[in-house]
Amino acid sequence: MKKILIPIIILSLFPVMLSASIFGKTGTASLQFLKLGIDARAIGMGEAFTAVTDDVSSIYWNPAGISRNFDNQIMFSHTQWPADIMHEFVAYSQETDYGILGFHASVLHMDDMDVTEEDVFGPTGEKFTSSNVAVGLTYAQAFTDKFSFGITGKYLREDIWDDYIQSFSVDVGTLYNTGYKNLTIGMSLRNFGPDVKYEIDNDGDGKIDEDPFDLFDNDGDGLVDEDGPETEFKIPMNFSLGVAMDVFREDNKYLIVSAQLDNCVDRKETWNLGAEYNINNLFLRAGKQIGLDAADWSLGFGVKVPTRIGVFNVDYAYTDMGRLAEDFLNSAHRISVKLAF
Repeated sequence: MKKILIPIIILSLFPVMLSASIFGKTGTASLQFLKLGIDARAIGMGEAFTAVTDDVSSIYWNPAGISRNFDNQIMFSHTQWPADIMHEFVAYSQETDYGILGFHASVLHMDDMDVTEEDVFGPTGEKFTSSNVAVGLTYAQAFTDKFSFGITGKYLREDIWDDYIQSFSVDVGTLYNTGYKNLTIGMSLRNFGPDVKYEIDNDGDGKIDEDPFDLFDNDGDGLVDEDGPETEFKIPMNFSLGVAMDVFREDNKYLIVSAQLDNCVDRKETWNLGAEYNINNLFLRAGKQIGLDAADWSLGFGVKVPTRIGVFNVDYAYTDMGRLAEDFLNSAHRISVKLAF
């Protein structure tokens, strides 16, 4: 028992050890797309998924979760956000003799936009776009039938017109099943990594420090703007603590409820509540996020379809985005497809 509790306690202390940098400061973190949840199943449960994770989507929510399913799995998730912003996520997990390995890629993209001049405030005829990419590898291991651990390393990149930044981060997670009504405690630390640096134009000449008035050490690296002045932003590190349990479970149906506390570097703590009801091959889900400005309640459903090549799970979820959504069609819709084989 001590061997199991020690890593759980260490992981739970991460927010305390890092408290110097975890003050809720809106707008102080970059790479915001890392906070966008994936998988219609998890979203339909109000993102209260850290302790529920038991399939390939765990790669995002809690990497320990892929150790709970010994099938090879592949998934694709698509999110249609307001303002014609789209988010794609693909992942794959496979059992090996040494544990479960996983791979994922995440892309946030949008349509081209007009380049606008400041003086006349009109389009120039040029176009630009922006995108964000994350690619990662995951390893997870079930050390006992109750305790699992997982870790993910990620490469991160953001492109805006001709400029880009790149960085890396690490996710770690644990799961502990108490054995009572499948009561599971899940913890994850996502997006732990160095600050990202943006080059800036101090004098407003539209160029990165080409004239003599910019010749000083803006970024504190001991060099006189050899690589341009820089400003640093944190990435959205997030600590999640969740619990999930069965209300009941029978041969062809069950009801799961879950609750979760999230602590993110650039906002106050938020709560997530969720439930999933299954009867035969049909799934119904509901959830609520508490403490966010926009996202509120969510609903979802899914079906399981056995085939010769494997078992498909097709899921849909809708999230009420409040003032960010003009109407139902222009709110947040997610579709995900998983194949276990």
